[in-house]
Amino acid sequence: MRMLRFPLLLAALLPLASHAAVDVHSYGNPDEVQVKHVALDLDVDFDRKVLDGTATLTVERKDATADLVVDTRALDVHKTEISVDGDWLEVPYVLGEEDDDLGTPLTVLLSSQDAPESEQVRIHYTTSPQASGLQWLTPEQTASGEPFLFSQAQPIEARSFVPLQDSPGVRVTYEAVLRTPENLLATMSADMEIDAERDGEYAFNMPQAIPPYLIAIAVGKLEFEAMSKRTGVYAEPYIVENAAEEFSGTEKMMEVTEALYGPYRWDRYDLMILPPSFPFGGMENPRLSFITPTVVAGDKSLVALIAHELAHSWSGNLVTNATWRDFWLNEGFTTYLTYRIMEEVYGERRARMEHALGYQDLQGDLADFEPHESVLNIELGAETHPDDVFSNIPYEKGALFLTELEDKVGRKAFDEFLRNYFDHFAFQSITTQQFEDYLKKNLVARFPKKLDWDRIQAWIHEPGLPDGHPVPQSDAFSKIDQVRENWLEDEVDAGDIETDEWSVHEWLYFLNTLPDTLAGERMRELDIAFDLTNTKNAEIAHSWLMNVVRNDYRPAFDRLENYLVSIGRRKLIQPLYRALMESGKEKHVQFAKRVYKEARPGYHPMAQNTMDGIVGKPE
Repeated sequence: MRMLRFPLLLAALLPLASHAAVDVHSYGNPDEVQVKHVALDLDVDFDRKVLDGTATLTVERKDATADLVVDTRALDVHKTEISVDGDWLEVPYVLGEEDDDLGTPLTVLLSSQDAPESEQVRIHYTTSPQASGLQWLTPEQTASGEPFLFSQAQPIEARSFVPLQDSPGVRVTYEAVLRTPENLLATMSADMEIDAERDGEYAFNMPQAIPPYLIAIAVGKLEFEAMSKRTGVYAEPYIVENAAEEFSGTEKMMEVTEALYGPYRWDRYDLMILPPSFPFGGMENPRLSFITPTVVAGDKSLVALIAHELAHSWSGNLVTNATWRDFWLNEGFTTYLTYRIMEEVYGERRARMEHALGYQDLQGDLADFEPHESVLNIELGAETHPDDVFSNIPYEKGALFLTELEDKVGRKAFDEFLRNYFDHFAFQSITTQQFEDYLKKNLVARFPKKLDWDRIQAWIHEPGLPDGHPVPQSDAFSKIDQVRENWLEDEVDAGDIETDEWSVHEWLYFLNTLPDTLAGERMRELDIAFDLTNTKNAEIAHSWLMNVVRNDYRPAFDRLENYLVSIGRRKLIQPLYRALMESGKEKHVQFAKRVYKEARPGYHPMAQNTMDGIVGKPE
């Protein structure tokens, strides 16, 4: 999942021996009683904005005397039961102390009954209308005029709508029955009927074990458009055909990834185009990636996001980070795979531009962060919300590290290594230490003269980038540099710049590398020449609006307001709010506060939390 950068907080957590992974962001006790399967039976109640029903947990009791501890956040627990000889017997439970970040531990007192053989626990509960992992949209907030519900469980939000051991190291299979209003369609990150009758009850099954953050729900007025025999798009009617056309290359992406890294192991790969309030670019929920509508650009210019979410089917979903300090194993590998997929499908020129833009983002984070915040295997403590580690560091630094390994041993050998890696750890959650042991045995030992172990350790455990690291470059951007300098030096008018053949990536590079300060007439010249204030491309609009804020270009402030109110993707709105609040101009601060007060009700809870920290929660 592509996410924006946040300031990182640091606390000590020393790695344990023998690959043991203690997840400080979960209260669960899987070493004693481990949840293996979840069966949900839930009513989707739009009037109350809650999920109401039961979660039946199949557990492995490693210690027959131990109680079961699961994670919850703001759940109203009604009762807990265990299965004894086919009957359900109510047992007591204890809700622990609430933590703002981690939620509340729920202990089901299995030890209160003489039933050590019982392997099923049923929890009756209702979610909160303010559940951090759910967004309930009113009919007025959707294009279809019907209510919409969607979830976002990563990193530790699954506990807000399912009581379970909410750790990426505790993989589960799951099944579900959802009951909804009859005119709406329910979908999940699981096996489901494409042509399901809209009768208000839907059944799902996920037979492959997944980390809890990949449990996903979306309910709304949805239509389905097939793209190939195993790919398709779910979306509200207004966008479903355009999205299917935009992402019609998905099957080709799947085929090239399978040729490189082994079979796709999740049966189908469908896309769910969510309302604009979805806080991320995409979320790699297996079988059903959630996608922001802001990448439906009309020219396939932003489909790298689809390649990224698809790549997670190997790196992230198939092989998962065991704890959130190992997050780079997820996103670093996926970002590397994204560049490889884009090169195979769209050519080396485009892949080079996208990799160079990613490196540009990485350089921005390295400049903004403290050195200790740029470590791949970053140290985290329970007091640090895992959301704080979502930056360009695990994504782009992780991918750059893998790029260096490829450069050292050759692409053929590195592809073979990665394919074997995915096979070896398939459907497992692993630590950085496990990866290091596998790397040492299966690649470093093969190429001892080409790979230096101390340098590998520096990549993973030390700040910044090692000297002599790869620097992604693009010849296309070198030409843009010359064009930009010619315009800045008044050697050419903006209207005379030949941009007809420019890609979105060239536009982004041009806009991102403009000086921090431009005179109003220079901004106006660009706007008149290229109508940037009215661009329909959300990424180009973001880059232009960042320049608008920096230079107080007033003619574009109406568009800035509309942009902030109409979309909730954190990558696009967070830098704009931050730029407004940190501009040193009181009128910008007041503008941000006024717009945010209007926009906040339409943002996802995770976006609200982020923007509250930047702008302040409206009174």
